[in-house]
Amino acid sequence: MTTLTEYLQSLQAQHAQVPSIEPITDVIDTIATVGKQITQLLRKGALADILGEAGAENVQGEQQKKLDVIANNLLLEALTANRHCSGVASEELDHATAGHQDGSLLVLFDPLDGSSNIDINMPTGTIFSLLPHPRLGEKIEDGDFLQKGSEQLAAGYLLYASSVILTFTLAPDLAQQVGIDDGVLMFSLDPDSGEFLLINKHIAIDTDTQEYAINGSNYRHWLPPMQQYIDELLAGKTGPRGKDFNTRWVAAMVGDVHRILCRGGIFIYPKDTKDPTKAGKLRLMYEANPMSLLIERAGGASTNALERIMDIEPNDIHQRVAVVLGSKNEVAHVQQRHQQ
Repeated sequence: MTTLTEYLQSLQAQHAQVPSIEPITDVIDTIATVGKQITQLLRKGALADILGEAGAENVQGEQQKKLDVIANNLLLEALTANRHCSGVASEELDHATAGHQDGSLLVLFDPLDGSSNIDINMPTGTIFSLLPHPRLGEKIEDGDFLQKGSEQLAAGYLLYASSVILTFTLAPDLAQQVGIDDGVLMFSLDPDSGEFLLINKHIAIDTDTQEYAINGSNYRHWLPPMQQYIDELLAGKTGPRGKDFNTRWVAAMVGDVHRILCRGGIFIYPKDTKDPTKAGKLRLMYEANPMSLLIERAGGASTNALERIMDIEPNDIHQRVAVVLGSKNEVAHVQQRHQQ
């Protein structure tokens, strides 16, 4: 089976024609290495004293878990040491951190998505996004990261569950330049060899689905179009959709997106009225944009219920957004409801 190292080396062989490829593959390799460290900590669990609260809040006003802080520090240290990384922005930190001034890449990450699952031994993950440095040779600022999702060079995630999966993709234009377009790829961590092995590529999402993921406890806070949409699904065969739907909810975006890539579906974290000042719960730069690139590369769609997520012009590195992504026809149905 092809190892991650072998696959990245095959891409690097094209770096003379596409200068950005070597930095991208090197940064992905760095993230994968840190993923192995996080995996070891998760396997030890309480034995490694990683469970429970860290006793502080992050920039989002959320209570940090111990492993939130540990994972953030591991990624921050490794990425700022990578010569290709000019700057790093994390969901857990107020502002971006400078790396190598001559680096060509900006890296954004959510160090531990679904951290509420840590203490109950449920799936968690790491999400990452790679952007070009718009001012090569100059020290980075927060504003350098404010690029639309369509500007991403690559994106992916690590899923820590019964097995550890690394999933990533290159931007379509970049893949064409390289001459190797495998779409969305998945690598599984072999516990015996310690290597990530290629298990799937050219992943494609079915255009239709009968499976959806949403936190139904927030129903009373949703906007009327979303309530109407979910009412249709709950009505099943007796309702206007004429078919039954199943609900799945992992409480970690990584887990729900992984399921959609494997067998289709739709994931929704809508805007609600609990805090009218917020456009949504999830972060545009650390969660919505990288997952949108993966979903679109697999033939799915991703919107905020009104417009394509990767077309949104960001105004803050911690900007929030509503998210509706997955099987293309189902996403279109949600968008139609909201446009009406």
